[in-house]
Amino acid sequence: MDTKNSKIKNNDEVQENVEKENLKQIDSFVKYLKGERNFSKHTLRAYIRDIFDFAIFLKNKKLLLSNVSKYNVRAFFEKISNKKLSKSALSRKFTALRTFYKFLIINKVIKQSPMQNTPRIKKDKKMPLFLTETEMQRLLNLENIKLRDKAMIELLYSCGLRIEELMSLNIKNINFISNIVTVIGKGNKERIVPIGNKCIEAILSYIKERRKAGFPYDINSPMFLSDQATRMNQRTARRIVHRLFIKADILKKASPHTLRHTFATHILDRGCDIKSVQEMLGHKNLSTTQIYTHVTIESLKKIYKKTHPRK
Repeated sequence: MDTKNSKIKNNDEVQENVEKENLKQIDSFVKYLKGERNFSKHTLRAYIRDIFDFAIFLKNKKLLLSNVSKYNVRAFFEKISNKKLSKSALSRKFTALRTFYKFLIINKVIKQSPMQNTPRIKKDKKMPLFLTETEMQRLLNLENIKLRDKAMIELLYSCGLRIEELMSLNIKNINFISNIVTVIGKGNKERIVPIGNKCIEAILSYIKERRKAGFPYDINSPMFLSDQATRMNQRTARRIVHRLFIKADILKKASPHTLRHTFATHILDRGCDIKSVQEMLGHKNLSTTQIYTHVTIESLKKIYKKTHPRK
C-alpha cells in the first residue's frame, strides 16, 4: 500500500514539475512576443491560447514542451482536426507552434524543432466580401450623420485602413497639403497612403466642428474622439460603422474590414497595379494582395457572360 502511494506521489511530483517548466517556457515566449515581435493584442492572445492547448494535450503524457517529437505534434493536430476547426484556425495553431519552437531554438533550449518536416496546414482562400460602387455611394452619401462618422467612413474607404490603424491615428499623421496619411500598421511598420480630396474635406469639417465645441484639435490629439472627448476605441468604431451599414440598407454581413476589401477591389477594377495596392494595404507578401485579383477576374467573367454574343 505504501509503495502504491509512493508511486502516486512521485507521479504527482513529476506532473507538477512538468507543468511548472512548461508554464515557465510559455511565460518567456509571451515576453518575447511582446518585446520583440510587436504582435497585436488579438494575435498575442490567440498564440498564447494555441500553445496552452498543446501543453494541455501533453499533460497526460507528462511531456515537456521542449521535449516533444514531430509525432507528438502530428498526434495533436490529428486530435484537434476531429473537432471540425476551420483551416484558418488550424493554420494559425501551426504557425503559433512553429514560432514557439523557433524561439526555443534561438534561446538554445532545443537544437531542432519538432515542426521540421511537419506538413504545413494551409488556410482556405476565401473571397473577400466587398461593397459594389453603388452600395459604397449609398454609404458615402448618407445624410444626417455625425461629421466624425462621415470622416471615419471616408478615411476607411479612401485609404483601405484597418480599424485598429484608424483608431491609432493622430491629427499629425495626416498631411493636409500633400494629401497623405502616415499609418502605423502591423508590427509597428510605417507606411504612407494617399488620401482623396473628398476625404480631406470630410476630415477638415470634423476638425472644425471639434474646435467650435471646445474639444482637443491640436496636432497631437487623436484623430477620432469618443463622445467623452477621449480616443475612440475599436469596439465603439465597429458599432458606429455597423449602424451606418444598416442606415445605408447594406444587408451583407459587412464590417469595417469590408471597406478595406472594397478599397482594394475598386482601385484594381479601375486599373491600379497590384504592387501599388500591396504597398497601400501594407501587405508583407504579394500573395496576400493577389486574392483581390481573383475578385476582379470573377467580376470580369460576369460582365463577359452578360455582354458577349457567343458566351
